[in-house]
Amino acid sequence: MATPKPPAYDERLTAPRSWWVIAGLFGISIGLVFFPFGLLAALLGLAAGTALAGFIVSAQGSMRIRVVGGLLVAGDARIPLSALGEPETLDGEEARAWRTYKADLRAFMAMRAYIPTAVRIEVVDPDDPTPYVYISTRTPDRLAEAIRDSV
Repeated sequence: MATPKPPAYDERLTAPRSWWVIAGLFGISIGLVFFPFGLLAALLGLAAGTALAGFIVSAQGSMRIRVVGGLLVAGDARIPLSALGEPETLDGEEARAWRTYKADLRAFMAMRAYIPTAVRIEVVDPDDPTPYVYISTRTPDRLAEAIRDSV
């Protein structure tokens, strides 16, 4: 039996620490809201509020990016590398520009505002109306290289 080929690129984006601090503070505030009803109610509010906020931070702040088996996998999207053109690395202001005023509403955007760098890849498939793919990443050079090497 053949062993599966490891991904050419694998990155897991996670929410910044400040978001987790805010989630903890939210839990504490819910605990304080329920404190007048007793210590047990306050502890249950603390646990429930922290769990809820933690779930939301994890769901909204996390994403996995991989280049594996001829596919670019970003979150739930699976994009064949054969449908993609040359990747362009974006730093700082250029990445922000493509997230905001240069953005095309038809583009696939897997972005995280807390990550300042990204990769933008033109979609060359004539049957796909998506003009480009924008992916926030902490290592844009490595992702672009993995895409180039895997085509």
